[in-house]
Amino acid sequence: MNALPAVYGIVVRDLIRTTRQTSRLLGGIARPFMWLLLVGTGYNTIARVQGDLSYQVFVFPGIVIMAGLFGSMLTAISTVYDREFGMLRLMLASPAGTPAVLAGRALAALLVGMLQGGIVLLCAPLVVPMSPDRFAAALGALALSAGSSSVIGLTIAARLRSVENFAGVINVLLFPLLFLSGALYPTAGMPPLLQLAARLNPVTYQVDLMRHAFGQPAEFALKLDAGVLLASALLLFGLASLLFDPEQRFVGRRSER
Repeated sequence: MNALPAVYGIVVRDLIRTTRQTSRLLGGIARPFMWLLLVGTGYNTIARVQGDLSYQVFVFPGIVIMAGLFGSMLTAISTVYDREFGMLRLMLASPAGTPAVLAGRALAALLVGMLQGGIVLLCAPLVVPMSPDRFAAALGALALSAGSSSVIGLTIAARLRSVENFAGVINVLLFPLLFLSGALYPTAGMPPLLQLAARLNPVTYQVDLMRHAFGQPAEFALKLDAGVLLASALLLFGLASLLFDPEQRFVGRRSER
């Protein structure tokens, strides 16, 4: 009974904090549009991908995922901020327990990712043909993808103790996750080693799931995409629960002398 109020309180707190950071929200929304308009327009004149698809049509599902990925993962910075100023220790010591705290954080990050990705998705009819059924499927794919990205962000933030460290680490990880996902170009033409890295990348399955929703050719089966995202999210959530242990009972405990 203590878990639900704690989850609700954390979600509301994180959403209020995020909505007050308007420059971050606007930047997260502007980034995918800049890629679509500046890079996509140039590539559109010279490239055709997967048959007769123009580059802008091909890349649009990846652009939606890009918006949700950056929104969800960067929201984890609030966790690092709370650790740096001592608030996180109080939250993790509450009767609700660590899983409830992480669930609230993950849900808030999911909603931020859906907000940013949803704004891009609303512009889909300007680029690709969209029906109500496809839009609903894309919204569901975005929700599952944003949830997966939120847990990745939490796991990365689990042991970081300063906002500066988080910014450095997340920037190093975000772009490989995106570039090795098939969001911006097909993975089929990659060298074997990079193809293997793409198969191990959860964002690859986010992009593939979104391609299913848009009715584009996909690399994997729909059930495989959804199954990998759910399994990886549960696995990372369990790992984050251990890493977030405030007393370091499970990870990195120093021996007493």
